[in-house]
Order: sequence, then structure tokens, then C-alpha cells
Amino acid sequence: MTHEDFMRRAIALSREHMRAGEGGPFGAVIVRDGRIVGEGWNQVVADCDPTAHAEITAIRDACRRLGTFDLTGAEIYTSCEPCPMCLAAIYWAKLARIWYANASADAAAIGFADAFLYRELAAPAAGRSVPAARLLGNEAKVVFDEWSAMPDKVPY
Repeated sequence: MTHEDFMRRAIALSREHMRAGEGGPFGAVIVRDGRIVGEGWNQVVADCDPTAHAEITAIRDACRRLGTFDLTGAEIYTSCEPCPMCLAAIYWAKLARIWYANASADAAAIGFADAFLYRELAAPAAGRSVPAARLLGNEAKVVFDEWSAMPDKVPY
């Protein structure tokens, strides 16, 4: 299969599941060694889950199928440029490359605007629109120290 074939599959998933009323018009596939190892589509509405974006669901599917949380060497084909949450997930999954069809400006034009998230991430914690405050840090640190000392932990 070609890059275009993989992208056409992502676009087909976006169309099919949008028409089914499951969420927005977004689809994604994860490809490793020339074959699709994960597929996803926007399931925000269907699952009542604001994190169920196409890229996230594709990563979850690929990880389940492959039995790993590390997708090193795999690539993602997504029908739209990833939002900040999905971009972070792509980095955490260690995907090697992102291929996208619609640009973030195209998504913004139909009501999916991510610019405010980029502004929020760039602002210092005290200046963000959702307040955050540290609480019981010393107690939580004990758990971190315990994990750090575990000889059989699985780092990631």
C-alpha cells in the first residue's frame, strides 16, 4: 500500500463514523512495516469521552493489537493535523512520523479551533484560564520515591 492508500483509509474512517453520528469528521490509522496495525475515528459523542479523538483511539487500538505501549517505528496517517492533546499522545507513543490531510486552519473553519489550547500551554500555570494549585505534594512524593526504588518497574 502507498502513503495515499493509508491516508484514504483514514479519510474513509472519518467519513463513515461521522455519518454514523459517533463524533466529528476525523479518522486515523497507525502503520508499521507497511501494514495497518491500528485504526481510530472520533468517538467523542458515541463514548461521551472528550479524549476519544481519532488519533488517540488509533493509538489505543494499535497498542492493544500489538500488546505494547511503545509504537516506535510506526507512523500515523490522520485526516486532520493533530490537536495538542493528540500531538502529545503521538509523542508519548513514540510514533516516527505524522501524515495529515486537513490542516488545523481547515478544522478551525468548521468549529474545531485549537489555537486557544496552544495559548494556554504557552502561558505560565498561574495565568491559565483553568486554575491549578498544588496540594499534598509531600505525601504524593512518597509514592514517586517508592516507584523510583522499584527494581522491577517498567520505565516508559
